[in-house]
Amino acid sequence: MEKENTRCFIALDLPREAINYIGELQKQIEKKNLFTGKFTETENLHLTLKFLGEIEEEKVEEVKKRLREIKIQSFEARLGEVGVFSSKYSSYVRVIWLKLDGKGVFGLQKLIEEKLKGIFQPEERFMSHITIARVKHVANRKEIIDYIKNLKTKDIKFKVDKFFLKKSTLEAAGPVYEDIEEYGL
Repeated sequence: MEKENTRCFIALDLPREAINYIGELQKQIEKKNLFTGKFTETENLHLTLKFLGEIEEEKVEEVKKRLREIKIQSFEARLGEVGVFSSKYSSYVRVIWLKLDGKGVFGLQKLIEEKLKGIFQPEERFMSHITIARVKHVANRKEIIDYIKNLKTKDIKFKVDKFFLKKSTLEAAGPVYEDIEEYGL
């Protein structure tokens, strides 16, 4: 019998204040009707520090062991600007994101990379972002990019004192995330 792999990622969860605010931001963007696509469910909002993909149980255990070794002080993070993943050379916009600022975010991500060296490829370019919408179609690329670029965000700061190894189960209605293990800072 073939063993089933687990789709995993390492993430920071957001406090309720940040989640509520992002929900308001999503409604504000949705009212503009600038694209077709899907907004991230508020219960699924998070910052992915590293996506691990489909991994076997032995690897999950090794990841848990290595992540337990991470020692870093808790730190402050804050919600930053809103932006899009797009290409200057094509008409598409694929993702609308909200940046998560804070040196500690990058420090933690770097430590995770170091701890998992040898079993996962390092991230090419880590960008501290929270996906708030996935875009299927845009009628006017310039209009959506200009609108997003000019969105002003509320300055919400919060303490990060833990991160998580999570399981992602893809279902027809969207992904379902479960915590596999929590790591205190």
